[in-house]
Amino acid sequence: MALSDQLPVTTLPWVVSRTVVSRSSLRTRNNGMLRYRDYFPLAADTQANAGLGRSIPLSDALPLGILVTDQDGKCLYSNIAYQKLCGWTGDELIGSHWSAVIHPQDHERTVRHWDAAVLGHKSFVCEARLKSASGKVIWTRRNAALLTDDMPGEGYVHTIEDISTYKAHEKARRKAEEQLFEEKERARVTLDSIGDAVLCTDIDGQVSYMNVVAETLTGFSRLEAIGRPLSEVFHVVDATSHEPTTDLARRAIQTDSIVALEANALLVARDGTELAIEDSAAPIHNRFGVVVGAVIVFHDARFSRETTDRMEHLAQHDELTGLHNRNAFYERFDQSLALARRHGKQMALLFIDLDNFKSINDVLGHNSGDIILSVLAGKLKSCVRAADTVCRYGGDEFVVLLGEIAQPDHAHAVADKIREAAALPMIIGGHEVMLQLSIGVSVYPENGETADELLKKADMAMYRVKILNRRPVAEDLVSAPGSLQRQT
Repeated sequence: MALSDQLPVTTLPWVVSRTVVSRSSLRTRNNGMLRYRDYFPLAADTQANAGLGRSIPLSDALPLGILVTDQDGKCLYSNIAYQKLCGWTGDELIGSHWSAVIHPQDHERTVRHWDAAVLGHKSFVCEARLKSASGKVIWTRRNAALLTDDMPGEGYVHTIEDISTYKAHEKARRKAEEQLFEEKERARVTLDSIGDAVLCTDIDGQVSYMNVVAETLTGFSRLEAIGRPLSEVFHVVDATSHEPTTDLARRAIQTDSIVALEANALLVARDGTELAIEDSAAPIHNRFGVVVGAVIVFHDARFSRETTDRMEHLAQHDELTGLHNRNAFYERFDQSLALARRHGKQMALLFIDLDNFKSINDVLGHNSGDIILSVLAGKLKSCVRAADTVCRYGGDEFVVLLGEIAQPDHAHAVADKIREAAALPMIIGGHEVMLQLSIGVSVYPENGETADELLKKADMAMYRVKILNRRPVAEDLVSAPGSLQRQT
């Protein structure tokens, strides 16, 4: 069955003889160019070809699909290559519109381009999928040129090329490009999210990349920095001599190894600001292992020092009150013990417990409880010498280490001073709070010679005091707002 209704057209015997045709016989009278009819002789030329032997269509010898249509796009002729491509015979194609074989999803777009070319009497070029008679989809590139040479009316000759392999390669290339873009974008976002500055150079020492942190520290934007010599963007000097340091990237490239910046280095930013930094550089290799540049990773050393200092502080101090913690207490005790022995002096421990602190927490809340502990810590420090040690031993328990006292009474005098300071009313959360402390005292060397012995004796003394003194209830320690004024 034909591809479309047959049109009453005469099959044109466009053939040439097997007999060798001289080159001169295929040239036109105008400018020596080959004419359409030289490849596809008209029916009127059949007599001239009679007796020249068995004839074959020259167009069938071509690997390119060829289709000739009238001015309406109806098929007049197709070669074997085109018939194989679309899966229809020459007879089935005769009279059908050339667009009948275009894939439905490409049909509207392709015909729209064709109509525009016909209207403007222009050549037609289009890439579209062809759907063969078997259902196979083939990517093709179609060129159509206007023909007027010895034609009964205007027509077009189409050349159709199978570009499926090219399209497959193009799709693979496009997918690879998309994957590469995604990888680069992921790397960019990652590098811009980290806390360190990252700066890359090529093999010649020109800046090829920098992340957001590097922009901030150097003062150069990425666009300004790329292509500049590294020394202009990453200007590092010795903190003491202010002489430029060695080129870190160059060292990494030359040694093909990771190198670290010398200590005590300063980065001089674009505005002249000097910043202490820590950094290292590593070579960048291509897929063949050849060094093609270097990457420098650096950061503001102030943050490192601040973090280190904070960690060291927290290792020795209570985070809430700022007082020394247990670890620091034992270190201070050993130091004070050595001095007391050397100078033949006494020293004392005060073990302090805040009475009924749980009830205060229940009445005022834990936030107010934390404030009370912090305020109490300040009062304890105000009652002792700078050389003495105040420690938050745990919860609502505190220890005071008094170094080099002349006699035990001095320790008891400090204890009385602390109790009086704590008993002074203070306003917490709109309430007047008066604290009551139980304090036990132990003295070196009378009550022991080690920290554990003295702590144990002071703890026992503290509990005796707590038992002798009535445990206060929360109502005794917390007054309503304004009660202090009424009492006075």
